[in-house]
Amino acid sequence: MAKAKSAFVCTECGAEYTKWQGQCSSCREWNTLSEVRLAPSRPGAGAPASGRSGYAGIVSREVVDLSAVDLTEVPRLSSTFGEFDRVLGGGLVPGSAVLLGGNPGAGKSTLLLQVACTLAQQRRVLYVTGEESLSQVAMRAHRLQLPVQGLKMLAETSIETILGVAEREKPEILIIDSIQTMHLEDISSAPGGVAQVRESASALTRFAKQTNTVLLLVGHVTKDGTLAGPKVLEHMIDASLLLEGGADSRFRTLRGQKNRFGAVNELGVFAMLEHGMKEVKNPSAIFLSRAEEQAPGSLVMVVWEGTRPILVEVQALVDESALGNPRRVAVGVDGNRLAMLLAVLHKHGGLFTGDQDVFLNVVGGVKVLETSADLAVLLAVVSSLQNRSLPRELVVFGEVGLSGEIRPVPSGQERIVEAAKHGFTRAIVPRANVPKAVPGGMQVIAVDKLAEALEAL
Repeated sequence: MAKAKSAFVCTECGAEYTKWQGQCSSCREWNTLSEVRLAPSRPGAGAPASGRSGYAGIVSREVVDLSAVDLTEVPRLSSTFGEFDRVLGGGLVPGSAVLLGGNPGAGKSTLLLQVACTLAQQRRVLYVTGEESLSQVAMRAHRLQLPVQGLKMLAETSIETILGVAEREKPEILIIDSIQTMHLEDISSAPGGVAQVRESASALTRFAKQTNTVLLLVGHVTKDGTLAGPKVLEHMIDASLLLEGGADSRFRTLRGQKNRFGAVNELGVFAMLEHGMKEVKNPSAIFLSRAEEQAPGSLVMVVWEGTRPILVEVQALVDESALGNPRRVAVGVDGNRLAMLLAVLHKHGGLFTGDQDVFLNVVGGVKVLETSADLAVLLAVVSSLQNRSLPRELVVFGEVGLSGEIRPVPSGQERIVEAAKHGFTRAIVPRANVPKAVPGGMQVIAVDKLAEALEAL
């Protein structure tokens, strides 16, 4: 009997080594190497020794010229959720593998069950559950009042059995809930381990590419919010989506972290209701649920998420610190960037916050990843520091440089138009973002320096 081969794989970057070592040479992380047992290869007639033939859906091994490749666009399948299709780049692509991650209770299984039940009325859908029994899934579908006719269900964790059923049923959409519970018989490690997750995802992805099946995988996340399992899993799939939302909020945000068929960092918003997930077609409306009386430190900014602008409110609280080292707390924005902006405010705005605690929060649980929020953050801090309320009809965006200059941001005209649609009549923006045709009733104030923006208040 041949001896089982093993390798050591880094759980952070996916690098492989023949023996264990304390530090990964690729990502420089410590104690991240885990031993995995490699599945024995099963070469067939005419197949390469690795057994990976057709992993990317390759039919012919002949070399072709790039100009001769057929550019006919593959028709996408609608998920019946406009926000889900938006994050995917227009819908589900046949032969693609999509990984949906999120915290426990975020609504991953609920969202996919709604998609599966709705699509099953017109297409062949196979839903494989490895965490729940069929009666539990049926009870949830009944509670959500979903159409259950036509949806094929399978409670199984063996990849070999699942692939056998899939070859017989020939589904157009295959849903695996979840990838951490699946296992291959050839690998001796427990389900959820590095080797099982990697090889199980590889086998499912290879099946999806060869049969032109849409593969939807549910993935767990760790305590720090990253997808559990080997990092190489994210390289295998075509799209990686993350469903976020706190237990105290009924709103969920679906963000694209990787997408080979659409824009990255696209954002979809859902509301968790009694009958399941409902898409929010106008996210700015829920993020702008402001109090009737304007308070100091509150300001609206326009951020760009994927392919659309979204209006969100940022709140700042500046208070005298009783500590020797004042606190800097930021929720929804980068804390290091907040510290940098406060230094710019002192150097080029003449306002000192070194003896003040500064707390910053983006309302609605939105995470702002772009630099267009810089100017709005600083003006909100100034408003709270001076205990002076800003006008309700004011909207702000712009990047702040280290020398105090206000830099332009992409899609400035679209941001101003979106603000005008929601009734805002005044905007402070970088001079390069002033549109040639200003929307009616909108006053646009162009600024080049931080001092000019402070004077405009």
